[in-house]
Amino acid sequence: MARTAKTKTRPSLSNLTPPPRKKRPESLTSREQEILELIWAGFKNKEIGQRLKISVKTVEAHRANMMKKMRVSNTAQLLKSAIQDGIIKVR
Repeated sequence: MARTAKTKTRPSLSNLTPPPRKKRPESLTSREQEILELIWAGFKNKEIGQRLKISVKTVEAHRANMMKKMRVSNTAQLLKSAIQDGIIKVR
């Protein structure tokens, strides 16, 4: 008597989709928005610090926090994302 093997079928992983995520889970603080606008205007970290009377390290920390919140890795992506999200208005 021949024995037949049963094969278990697994659900295909290609059909699975990840749960939807919010693209921007956190909003920017008013200070971060202010610094973002100055970055958009073309100011360097040192110039932003002088204008706002804060240290360059503080400006860098705000920039890093914005990039983390917006899930980007450089300034160009930060500005592009801010424009797409309506945080920065292009005139």
